[in-house]
Amino acid sequence: MVKICCIGAGYVGGPTMAVIALKCPSIEVAVVDISVSRINAWNSDELPIYEPGLDEVVKQCRGKNLFFSTNVEKHVSEADIIFVSVNTPTKTRGLGAGKAADLTYWESAARMIADVSKSDKIVVEKSTVPVKTAEAIEKILSHNSKGIKYQILSNPEFLAEGTAIEDLFKPDRVLIGGRDTPGGQKAINALRDVYAHWVPQDRIICTNLWSAELSKLAANAFLAQRISSVNAMSALCEATGANVTQVSHAVGRDTRIGPKFLNASVGFGGSCFQKDILNLVYICECNGLTEVANYWKQVIKVNDYQKSRFVNRVVSSMFNTVSGKKIAILGFAFKKDTGDTRETPAIDVCKGLLGDKANLSIYDPQVTMDQIQKDLSMNKFDWDHPIHLQPMSPTTVKQVSVAWDAYEAAKDAHGLCILTEWDEFRALDYQKIFNSMQKPAFVFDGRNIVDVKKLREIGFIVYSIGKPLDSWLKDMPAMA
Repeated sequence: MVKICCIGAGYVGGPTMAVIALKCPSIEVAVVDISVSRINAWNSDELPIYEPGLDEVVKQCRGKNLFFSTNVEKHVSEADIIFVSVNTPTKTRGLGAGKAADLTYWESAARMIADVSKSDKIVVEKSTVPVKTAEAIEKILSHNSKGIKYQILSNPEFLAEGTAIEDLFKPDRVLIGGRDTPGGQKAINALRDVYAHWVPQDRIICTNLWSAELSKLAANAFLAQRISSVNAMSALCEATGANVTQVSHAVGRDTRIGPKFLNASVGFGGSCFQKDILNLVYICECNGLTEVANYWKQVIKVNDYQKSRFVNRVVSSMFNTVSGKKIAILGFAFKKDTGDTRETPAIDVCKGLLGDKANLSIYDPQVTMDQIQKDLSMNKFDWDHPIHLQPMSPTTVKQVSVAWDAYEAAKDAHGLCILTEWDEFRALDYQKIFNSMQKPAFVFDGRNIVDVKKLREIGFIVYSIGKPLDSWLKDMPAMA
């Protein structure tokens, strides 16, 4: 029986291994992590992450050929194929601080693999890593090999949170990069055989190691670039009276461009986009490609600009001050159908409003009060370090309360900011919300999900990103 072990039980490792276990009943899959609380959650009825369809997959396989354990060394030593899905946070100090990936956890995983291995292993990079990481990992393993042979493969994930299980069941492509040597090709074939249980052969792409590593960074950079491009256009639409939804639709009908990732919003978030682009910038700078680095930096700058522009629009619309005013925040996760708050634009928007002394009432159907308080009191990039290295008891942000539903959040509020595109926010009784709010009542739609005309008829003053401005707002430009 082939044995697979995955080091790291997070958003990538857990769902990926659960689907492999489901689709390959003849393979034993172990997911290991040093976090006892996380492993306990994977073994309980309350999984540590929310992802549609994940519960069902885990429950079908857990205890049969899918195991979650803190006994890292045992499972690593027994495995034929080891996936490494540990954090690669952005460095916060030293060389490359603020841009380069911190490979501390990757390196310690590689050293541990070398220490406990008693048989040949295929080691698979599953985390997003800088180009040439495989070379560093190979050196660590080969210098500590004790006669054991290791093959390093790159198998980046291309999952979208909220649809991760669907993406795993029917992937656009599975990418496997390895060495162009007999041993490397044999390892590629071994991993390809795992995916071939359910993925058509023509969707399994095999490349060299460096192409696979760079393809992940490139894919995320291209997607983030599209979002920043349409967000830059949204500012121009507001200035000219154009409607960004109509512009996006017209542009997206061009078959060379296509309609995906052309929705204007308050900005992109998630664990990958910013981190991967900063990493790409650093790699370009290290290779003397200053102009290329500057090009990709601009994608991040436009994203930051969009968030600050949104905050400025809120403050300037409400008589240039939100001090002491209650602002309802609907949605804190970075996108719908996930509880993930990593790099969510809501953090920067909330911090911006708190900086102007607003009182925030936040509601998100999947994000806990503890998580919200933690995110609002944490320094940038700290979220990506393991839980045991993060601040244990975040300082409570006094101006923040967490509501049980959207109506409670909006009661007596002066303004309402929609920051996540949860379906339930489209179906709210906005007349009821209007009746409970202070007047004038403002709605700031950061996801373009409300019916602007209908809300204006109710009596709201509405700001929807990239849409023609309310006459009220035209007289109050958002300075950035």
